[in-house]
Amino acid sequence: MFCRSAGRALRALVLLQLQPLARAAPLTPRGPAACYGTSITSAKIQVNGVHLHYQQTGEGSHAVLLLPGMLGSGQTDFGPQLKSMNKQLFTVVAWDPRGYGKSIPPSRDFPPDFFERDAKDAVDLMQALKFKKFSLLGWSDGGITALIAAARYPNLIHKLVVWGANASVTQEDVRIYNGIRDVSKWSEKVRKPLEELYGQKYFAETCEAWVDGISHFAENSDGNICQQLLPDIKCPTLIIHGEKDPLVPQAHAEYIHKHIKDSRLLLMPEGKHNLHLRFAKDFNREVENFLH
Repeated sequence: MFCRSAGRALRALVLLQLQPLARAAPLTPRGPAACYGTSITSAKIQVNGVHLHYQQTGEGSHAVLLLPGMLGSGQTDFGPQLKSMNKQLFTVVAWDPRGYGKSIPPSRDFPPDFFERDAKDAVDLMQALKFKKFSLLGWSDGGITALIAAARYPNLIHKLVVWGANASVTQEDVRIYNGIRDVSKWSEKVRKPLEELYGQKYFAETCEAWVDGISHFAENSDGNICQQLLPDIKCPTLIIHGEKDPLVPQAHAEYIHKHIKDSRLLLMPEGKHNLHLRFAKDFNREVENFLH
């Protein structure tokens, strides 16, 4: 069933640009990306007073930072990208934001500027690793962080890919967030790896704190997180959205696309929130073609 679903998603990929809607050119099937230097290193480095954990693989001249979602880490969020992205073309870094993954201590908190804080940490991490310029691949919360980083540090960002991201929080979003507040109601497949990583107590408390923290943005004018920054993003930008995403309504992707000049929007009709995991081969190919 997965192969059939992936095939349908691939055939039905729709590429939207600011001109009238058009279908993407037919995609030519090809084998998985070649892998060179397949080892994945894991280390910590001190950035802004915190020891941030990251994984790194590949030896290409194009550096790419993977930014995970809520409670995410490189280990839990980007396995297929760390394993299969072309390691001759790219050097891939996946980080654990402060309070997530193995970047503990400190415990995770959600002050009003937590996305701005993550953006600065992410950029400073890459500079500490001696990358002068790099691209950003941000999922969900990591997508929001990537949008802010691309706007704040335009001279450092080569290209930008975001999916499952939003630049504002609506009352409908708050309703969705409260629907995932109680982690005991999550599917075991999603819940178990996070419980193993964090322990049940930290996992549950951090999820509740995240719901409260991100919901506060709904109190801002227009629920703003980073809407005013989108026009400042000057790098080539690809926005990907799964049309069956239960957590992020498509209107968010369309808003981001509309307000980032010359950006591209790719819709995956069978994609959900974790489209980069469920349809990893298709996702990696689209991203590599965009970045290369």
